[in-house]
Amino acid sequence: MPSLKDLRNRIASVKATQKITKAMQMVAAAKLRRAQMAAEAARPFAERMSTVMTNLSSGVTIGPETPRLLAGTGSDTTHLLIVCTAERGLCGAFNSSISRLAREHATRLMGEGRTVKILCVGKKGYDILRRQFERQIIELVDLRAVKQIGFGDGDMIAAKVLRLFEEGGFDVATLFYSRFRSVIQQVPTAQQLIPAEIGTVAPGDAIYDYEPDEGEILANLLPRNVAVQIFRALLENAASEQGARMSAMDNATRNAGDMIRKQTQIYNRSRQAIITKELIEIISGAEAL
Repeated sequence: MPSLKDLRNRIASVKATQKITKAMQMVAAAKLRRAQMAAEAARPFAERMSTVMTNLSSGVTIGPETPRLLAGTGSDTTHLLIVCTAERGLCGAFNSSISRLAREHATRLMGEGRTVKILCVGKKGYDILRRQFERQIIELVDLRAVKQIGFGDGDMIAAKVLRLFEEGGFDVATLFYSRFRSVIQQVPTAQQLIPAEIGTVAPGDAIYDYEPDEGEILANLLPRNVAVQIFRALLENAASEQGARMSAMDNATRNAGDMIRKQTQIYNRSRQAIITKELIEIISGAEAL
């Protein structure tokens, strides 16, 4: 059984940890509001971009003149997985859930005989995936020095992806990130970027005539769409990370409080037992005299 000094040290250690987790929870809560507003502000633009792409592609016939970002290479043998995670931990299952989705996707593709390449955005995803897919990881994009995500960060990653596509490095690109819903719910998401996934025009949607023709506009718009979708994924990830960290640190603070109460009860009982034992020894000694 631990001594009273050991119990006091343990209680003091847990209290110090509780202060740290409480401070991290408050910092995450302060950052969450700004990150959530940025993510929600980016959604209408990204969704509108998808709508414009759908309207444009509805008037294009897939052929030799169609942009490769829309038509694809005609093959799907090589897949690029763009896995966006956080640069830091202590945010619950946020990083592991995204990495798990990417790992399952990569395992399925490799089981079908496809070639898989992985571009990691964020150190935590890289640390998780390299245990199983070290040979498939082609690059790590480190954003630890970035204080606030901007469009330039998404555009930089998109430029790497587009350059690799033009060099024939892959046929299909899929983006993995976590979509923010609430503080307690973040949804791991896989989105195909290249070739672009184009939806169908709803019966009530307006059909526009474009000048110049749709193919020329798509040639300029498709690369921008890749950057927009990656930028949106980074913003969603930033909000999801802070929400997950806030929830994880709140649970850690509560658990530390429970541990402090239990250790304090053990300490009080041990102390009372020692006092009772000493009193019995004093009384027994007095009676012996």
